[in-house]
Amino acid sequence: MNGIPVLHVEADCIARAWELSLIALHARGCSLKTEYDKPEDPPSKDATMIITITDPLSEPMIHKDFPGGPVELQEYVMEVCEGIKDHLVRNPEDPKDTRWEYTYHQRLFAYTVPTLKPTDQIETLCQKLAKTPHTRRAQAITWKVWEDNDCYDPACMQSIWCRMVEPDGQPVLSMDVRFRSNDAYKAAFMNIFALVQLQQRIASRVSELTGKPVKVGRYVHMVDSYHIYGSYFKEFEGRFLGSLQKRTFEQRSLRYADVRDMMDEARPMLLEKARTMGDPKE
Repeated sequence: MNGIPVLHVEADCIARAWELSLIALHARGCSLKTEYDKPEDPPSKDATMIITITDPLSEPMIHKDFPGGPVELQEYVMEVCEGIKDHLVRNPEDPKDTRWEYTYHQRLFAYTVPTLKPTDQIETLCQKLAKTPHTRRAQAITWKVWEDNDCYDPACMQSIWCRMVEPDGQPVLSMDVRFRSNDAYKAAFMNIFALVQLQQRIASRVSELTGKPVKVGRYVHMVDSYHIYGSYFKEFEGRFLGSLQKRTFEQRSLRYADVRDMMDEARPMLLEKARTMGDPKE
């Protein structure tokens, strides 16, 4: 390959696709330094990655080896899809404000441009699909050129694009998501899981607008820099790669249906946790 490798994996479910992407990246990625490396850190494993998930709602949806558990996963879904942490975003006009640069929910559901009112890009996307299902213009973006070129932690996810097909008379919603940068081991699984939940919500909203059932179709996760940081190679090789030899895929994965109730029960606690994160007394 003349340059950064371009890798592609395809699987039926989220858990299997994420696992295959890490195996491919570790085996065929190139070595590259990053802007976050300490002097003693080895280079990261890096590649451009395309992950195709043919049936993103199929089980098992959850991989046990992502760094977290079902409650943390529920918290992230609520952050992306419901905006429970939007109040933590800093005021760009205040140089002393050191809160977050962005949340994905804020950028997607309340995208702001100087002098204009916030734009709900997801509702606009749904309206476009309801009116013209085959439109190629149903997209949402996150990048703010007037902010993100100079901030320390700019948005990693760049865009969401959706389109509909009707192979058997029933509308099917496909979704493409593009990241400029994605931590393959410590972030990508949660990113994909939450975005598939968003895909499901978009399908439901289009169904509501059209009065027709809309099926969730394939999901594609495209990343310019899909990487495993050198600073946690030992953890990755010991925990993730080590489990490949010791456990079957069934033992490495988890059915979302089996933990959904527990995750839903955690919602009040997570809402309160998010609220207190914005409390100056905390």
